[in-house]
Amino acid sequence: MTVVLAIMIGAALGAPTRYVVERRMAAAYPYGTLLVNVVGSAVLGALVGWASVHGGTSAHSVVYAFVGVGFCGALTTFGGYAAQVLDIAVARDVPARLAASWRSLGYATVSVVGCVGVAALAYVAARALSG
Repeated sequence: MTVVLAIMIGAALGAPTRYVVERRMAAAYPYGTLLVNVVGSAVLGALVGWASVHGGTSAHSVVYAFVGVGFCGALTTFGGYAAQVLDIAVARDVPARLAASWRSLGYATVSVVGCVGVAALAYVAARALSG
């Protein structure tokens, strides 16, 4: 029951954080979603890196549940990211559609490379600092 409560509290903090960031950064390009996904990826990478030195995620299940599953799970959004990639790609006329397709591809690439890259860097840094 403690783990479920930790997830609920973490999610209750992560979801409004994402909402506020996305609203404050509202623009033609989804910078808010990109930011929360990159930050969430860094936090998760660091958490998993730290946990790998300290006995794995099960050894600290309440911390992992709160930060990883709850907060980061609610903060980050793959569904929102996927919908925004499609939204950027849709345009009314052919020249605009071509430009939008390149912007959409750029956003998808930056999101995936950025999130995986920052998660890997945070993982390595957390392991180095933990042990």
